[in-house]
Amino acid sequence: MSVVGFDFGNESCYIAVARAGGIETIANDFSQRQTPSCVAFGPKNRLLGVAAKNQQVTNLKNTVVNFKRLMGRKYRDPHVTRVLADLPNTFVETEDGGVGVKVQYMGEDAVFRPEQLTAMLFTKLKETAEAALKIKVVDVVISVPCFFTDAERRALLDAAQMAGLNVLRLMNETTATALAYGIYKQDLPAAEEPPRNVVFVDCGQSAVQAAICAFNKGKLKVLSTSWDTTAGGAEFDRLLTDHFVAEFRTKYRVDAEKNARARLRLATECAKLKKQMSANSTRLPINIECFMEDKDVSGYMERATFEEMAAPLLTAVGAALRRCLENSGLATSDIYAVEIVGGGSRVPAIKGLIEQVFGHSPSTTLNQDEAVARGCALQCAMLSPTFKVREFSVTDLQPYPIRLLWETGDMEIFPRNHEVSFSKMLTFHQVEPFTITCKYSGDIPYPDPFIGSFTVQNVTPGADGESQKVKVKVRINIHGVFTVASATLLERVEEAPAPAGDATTTPMETDPAAAPAAEQGGPAADGTADGDRDTSPPSDAAMETDAAKPETPADSKEQGDVKKDKVKVRKTELPVETVVPGMSPREVGSLTEKEGQMIASDKQEKDRQASACPVWPGYITAICTEQDSKNAVEEYVYDLRSRLQDDLAEFERDEVKTSINAELDTTENWLYEEGEECLKHVYIDRLADLKKLGEPIKNRLREFGERPGALEALSASIQQCDKAVNAYRADDQRYAHLDTAEIEKVEKHLTEKRQWLDKNLGTLCNLAKTQDPPTSAQQIWAEKQAFENLVNPILNKPKPKPPKVEEPPAADKPEEKPAEKPADANMDVE
Repeated sequence: MSVVGFDFGNESCYIAVARAGGIETIANDFSQRQTPSCVAFGPKNRLLGVAAKNQQVTNLKNTVVNFKRLMGRKYRDPHVTRVLADLPNTFVETEDGGVGVKVQYMGEDAVFRPEQLTAMLFTKLKETAEAALKIKVVDVVISVPCFFTDAERRALLDAAQMAGLNVLRLMNETTATALAYGIYKQDLPAAEEPPRNVVFVDCGQSAVQAAICAFNKGKLKVLSTSWDTTAGGAEFDRLLTDHFVAEFRTKYRVDAEKNARARLRLATECAKLKKQMSANSTRLPINIECFMEDKDVSGYMERATFEEMAAPLLTAVGAALRRCLENSGLATSDIYAVEIVGGGSRVPAIKGLIEQVFGHSPSTTLNQDEAVARGCALQCAMLSPTFKVREFSVTDLQPYPIRLLWETGDMEIFPRNHEVSFSKMLTFHQVEPFTITCKYSGDIPYPDPFIGSFTVQNVTPGADGESQKVKVKVRINIHGVFTVASATLLERVEEAPAPAGDATTTPMETDPAAAPAAEQGGPAADGTADGDRDTSPPSDAAMETDAAKPETPADSKEQGDVKKDKVKVRKTELPVETVVPGMSPREVGSLTEKEGQMIASDKQEKDRQASACPVWPGYITAICTEQDSKNAVEEYVYDLRSRLQDDLAEFERDEVKTSINAELDTTENWLYEEGEECLKHVYIDRLADLKKLGEPIKNRLREFGERPGALEALSASIQQCDKAVNAYRADDQRYAHLDTAEIEKVEKHLTEKRQWLDKNLGTLCNLAKTQDPPTSAQQIWAEKQAFENLVNPILNKPKPKPPKVEEPPAADKPEEKPAEKPADANMDVE
């Protein structure tokens, strides 16, 4: 059984798996831990994750991002309208009022729902997990924002089903973070002691979330949550982008609003600038070459100015944090610590707000990017029978109040911040089928409060025409989804007592109460019935607290002689017709089949390319089609340009980087002009020319990282050999069996290798990062291996075996007497 956790983010995803050594975040086929939440469509196949993101600029209309924010939403939703305004794709309204994105796929127009795009991304994550674990992945735990509504959670479950995944739990992101934090703590207070209250703030790309959790030994309980969907990291990026669009319009007379590709490039650079401002308070530049109309643009921004621009967003973040504290009923003195995760948590202004609201400096003990995925993998391990995990209960909460309505009344069945998962049993008295409508009450981030309608069927009047008692079990399951779990008709049947000695059986149960029916149409007299909290794995059992009243003397008098008859209750399960927003099971099944066909088509195209690829010499990867060759050139241009400003910046001189960037810009323009339609070998030659520029710089970075380890390993081998020689000279018995000639041979090799190391070590230590190393890390490892091959056979030479001692003749040996048999024949003597 697979034990996998997916952190499904708006911008990127992370995969964590449970192994014998603990929880591990795995890398994808590009050796990156994060996989972009990006799906692209081509003429022959789909591109998912990193590959889709790399060609986003050139395939803008057919590359889709930000679809997580569209899950379970309607096309005319104001939230959807705001999200679509920033996306360059073509969106349409589907037949059921949902959102569809129109793209070119396999040479034809196609419309895909956000649920289908999510399923495609899950397919990629599933393949990555299977490649790492070497087993088929089915069971997973997936993260969701704590503010997701019932419709959004159902849409995510549908998407996982299309990808062939069995979701053990949809886990709130803040709860997953809390689990990753608390399960390893050994100093949590005991159950009878006051809990340790910890705040978790998740500043993601699409929203800011906060949760306050109470920890006891082996127990986690979420006390309150809050959020703001208008103050995520994307909003800060948009603020910077709009600022520079206006500045460049005035300064350079170019309007990026009219060029989707230019705006995307600007947004990418603004996201990098925001990260740089988190670490630097000085004035920072932004430079983009060949931005529009062959014009280079540049600008400046400093942290103080940016914070002034972002004041409304920061105010919204502070309000969300204060709301979380107020809902918990705690004071700042009750807070033990504040943990922050998410990319936006690195913004100094947000850190200052957190300290101002909660009175504690934010702590970063958790991995800010991978904590959610690790928490999901831990929850999956707790639900899996194949892993033994320390007992640690997790109690989440429902952020919105839920109200039930029926023909004759309504009731708030689950108040705000009610624990999840939870079941309640309600009693209705009806004479005909009836419908229960479930809605959210209060303020929710969704224009339609409707959750679903549930019609209990096959209800008929009793034999005397009176109403029948119907038990309806409602619950919020482990995914945070509201359901009507069951409906049971309870019929009172009176039977004459059986004659003495007649032991007949009946499927009916005795009703010791025989209480009169309540008024028709309403629930049980107490209105709400208590329930029991579900455990992991969830149990459908619920506690029924609306039991009938005990029999009174007045009731006995009215019954007269009938009291000797037995009153029994016959239970009949009733069908419940469910109507909820979203896709029907038939639609989900059809889209699941379609996803399988697209997976097969992608695999077929990949196999075709692999079989048709020639083997090219050198470092150039074989590229099979003209489109793939062009994409490879384009990906290399964007990758090298980005890395020259990031991890490769220190490994090349500025003047050389300028010339390389000019060549990259020239190549990029060529791709969109005369290089739009070329033969495969033209793209391959172009890629070879670019790699002659970029690979030496990448090699310096690689050597800079690998060289210290290689030198340390060689030095350790020399030191170990030197200790062995000195031990021989000191008459150490471990080496007494070695000849002097052998030790002299070892000393000769030792001297040569020490001289070689000293010579190269001085050169390499004084080597500038922009210079090619005269000796590579691979050569150092080869020298180490060659040295050990020469000296280890001598130093590890086994000692000669001691001479055998001759045994005395057989006649001199004492005669061995056979063991006597015990008196008990059933006892064996060993």
